[in-house]
Amino acid sequence: MRKLSELLDLSGRVALVTGGAGHIGRAICETLAEQGCALAVLDRAVPEALCTDLADRFGVRAEAVVVDLADETAVRAAVADVVERFGRLDILVNNAAFVGTSDLQGWATSFAEQSAETWRRAIEVNLTAAFVLCQAAAPALAASGHGSIVNIGSIYGVAGPDWRLYEGTAMGNPAAYAASKGGLIQFTRWLSTTLAPAVRVNAVSPGGVERGQAAEFLARYEARAPLGRMAVEEDFKGVVALLASDAGAYITGQNILVDGGWSAW
Repeated sequence: MRKLSELLDLSGRVALVTGGAGHIGRAICETLAEQGCALAVLDRAVPEALCTDLADRFGVRAEAVVVDLADETAVRAAVADVVERFGRLDILVNNAAFVGTSDLQGWATSFAEQSAETWRRAIEVNLTAAFVLCQAAAPALAASGHGSIVNIGSIYGVAGPDWRLYEGTAMGNPAAYAASKGGLIQFTRWLSTTLAPAVRVNAVSPGGVERGQAAEFLARYEARAPLGRMAVEEDFKGVVALLASDAGAYITGQNILVDGGWSAW
């Protein structure tokens, strides 16, 4: 039986992380780098300092991949380029997404004012891009012998919003965000049986993450959450480390809620 440290070791493996320059994306990249994994950090803009920091701190190869996920041709080419550059691909993390705080017209507003155009853009980035990435990466992941896909969902992919939390604030909760994350979670289940046994496919669904929300919202959220607080980025490191590595070798088709007990009510 291998030691836990051996099961978690990702030395010699390569991960492609979308949205890698964002808040949760950086935590994911740091987690995988700590485990010894080489990284392709994909985003619309990737600060040079991010890859340099990962390489310097953890002694891994980390390279930027700048792509607009709404461009299918560019996305497929990016996956092929990563496989060619690194020689393999073992882990795909679909983390990039328009979120509730994204600055889009007709997005985080009342349901009556949410636009169909913004809905389509969100579905394209949050769901369709994940489909394209998984399809493009599947052959390399299957050839890896350790293939793992981790899709980042959301509590709002499985539960509706409690609008009482938002009263008196300018915050919103876009319908397209919930629909796209719910679709991603079900796509995870579908893909897990389709790519098995060569590739494991799981989702991680965060609850609310503290990021300077209105004081009224924060107080209400914390009062409702069984653990009494919102999440911080490091709360997601453990589950990503598990699912990306051999420590999670018998886990597939699951949506793991990291929500401080929010969904247990």
